[in-house]
Amino acid sequence: MQEGGQLSQGDFSWFAQLFNIYDNMALGFWLLYIAVVVLSVIVFNLGFARKLPLLKNVVVYTGLVIGCFVLTFFAIFMPVVEALIAIAAVLGIYRIRLRIHKRKQQVAG
Repeated sequence: MQEGGQLSQGDFSWFAQLFNIYDNMALGFWLLYIAVVVLSVIVFNLGFARKLPLLKNVVVYTGLVIGCFVLTFFAIFMPVVEALIAIAAVLGIYRIRLRIHKRKQQVAG
């Protein structure tokens, strides 16, 4: 933060800067929100999702979308999107290795 309480471009997270939140706050916020929602859905599906009836799925994803709105405020100044990318990568690698391990067990067993 600069003197006088004004924000500089360096105060924002990397993705907030990428989405140009400094120059166009409204558009940058909504682009950041979409990124947080998409990555949160990917992480949820990779790590935690179970087969649920349709209405329960609607409730879960509605809660996820509402929670992402709050999370986006944190993502403006903190590396939330970057962390979600790292989590998605780790969970993706885990799922791939788990699938390979299960195939090897089926062939051997």
